[in-house]
Amino acid sequence: MDRIRIQAWVACAAVLGALAACAPIKQAPSSAESPAARPSCTAAVAGDPLVGNWLSVSSQKGVAGSVRRLYTLNPDGTMSYVEQVKRPRAPSQGLDESGCWSHEGQTLVLRTLESNGSPVNLNDPIYTNRHRVDRVNATELRLSGPAGSVQARRMSPGYRLPF
Repeated sequence: MDRIRIQAWVACAAVLGALAACAPIKQAPSSAESPAARPSCTAAVAGDPLVGNWLSVSSQKGVAGSVRRLYTLNPDGTMSYVEQVKRPRAPSQGLDESGCWSHEGQTLVLRTLESNGSPVNLNDPIYTNRHRVDRVNATELRLSGPAGSVQARRMSPGYRLPF
């Protein structure tokens, strides 16, 4: 009985080996299929009022604690977006994105190139966010977007979210 089992296993292994040998081999992508090149950021217009660090702290229905968002819009057109959920008696959870930003009329466009240190799929529309600029002055920024409204206050240069 053991000898029949061994022969059955050997036969199965031989069949699987033959099938594996027939499997197609993935070829290297051609230059036409290469991933999109990382776009370069365009510098903001001199004196653009959106340049700076903007902090938004809010509460969301169904989320214990507060949600903090820090938008860092640099004059060279680069940006970082940090979102942090602070809950009582629990470690913070967060998201750290970086990329490019632009100010097109009354619209702030955020284009994520990296999320938590990893490159993103540039063809995925989830990584391009548009917010209508409702108000911007020396101390306050109000945005409207698909996820609702954002009220933020200007923070000092170099400000970072505490963990």
